[in-house]
Amino acid sequence: MKIYTALLMILFMTFSVNADDSEGGMLVQFQGPIEQGSLVRGHVPAGSSLKLDGLDIKVSPDGYFVVGFSRDQSPNSIYIVDLADGEKIAGSLTIASRNYDIERVDGLPPKTVSPPPSWTKRRNEENSRVAKGRAFVTDDEYWRDEFIKPASGRISGVYGSQRILNGEPRSPHYGLDIANKTGTKVVAPASGIIRLAAPDFLFEGGIIMIDHGFGVTSTLFHLNSVEVKEGQNVKQGERIGSIGATGRASGPHVDWRLNWQNVRLDPALVLK
Repeated sequence: MKIYTALLMILFMTFSVNADDSEGGMLVQFQGPIEQGSLVRGHVPAGSSLKLDGLDIKVSPDGYFVVGFSRDQSPNSIYIVDLADGEKIAGSLTIASRNYDIERVDGLPPKTVSPPPSWTKRRNEENSRVAKGRAFVTDDEYWRDEFIKPASGRISGVYGSQRILNGEPRSPHYGLDIANKTGTKVVAPASGIIRLAAPDFLFEGGIIMIDHGFGVTSTLFHLNSVEVKEGQNVKQGERIGSIGATGRASGPHVDWRLNWQNVRLDPALVLK
């Protein structure tokens, strides 16, 4: 079995007669960093099944899997691997905690901070489209590749920060903001299928969602132009739109969100 470097190994194992493969590497591998907000790739012996904290995890026929840990993930996570020969491997991961910034954003139009009741129906429809896009769990494995930044520019907002909009505390920010001139090109951070493409969501403005497989998605907000269509295949680095200040934005930038199913992750942790 090929041994992959830069892997964070298991803290303990039980139930397994032989936890090492023929080349001396661990049978269960997690590729870090393992911390709050991280996307974690891993490998188990082909034909195995995996549970993480009681949740069934999708595993490819040759043993590859991906999981994600939320912004406020508890410090311990338990997994159980059922090997093809009927044996079990069980262990735990320690999830490193993080400190987050407080960020103030002033000067936003009042209706984008406290939306009027007339927006409720439209907002529900938009949220439904986002949920539908994230519901796909395909066999594609584009998530195994390194990710790239979707645009050039200054980092103007980071994952996990608590935003105060026009003086009112809001839920944490779950993206990586990259600021640049309106019209700056935005590219696919990894290959995949376009699941959502719309020019005018209320908060997100121009929005694109890319399905990278196994429930991993990238979503990009505030686009000035949306240059792809739903169902379209895109390659990493392919132009998909341009930076704007649409929706709830105080200036031109792209807000890149990364999800593993409904778990919101930090895009900065998957960059080369």
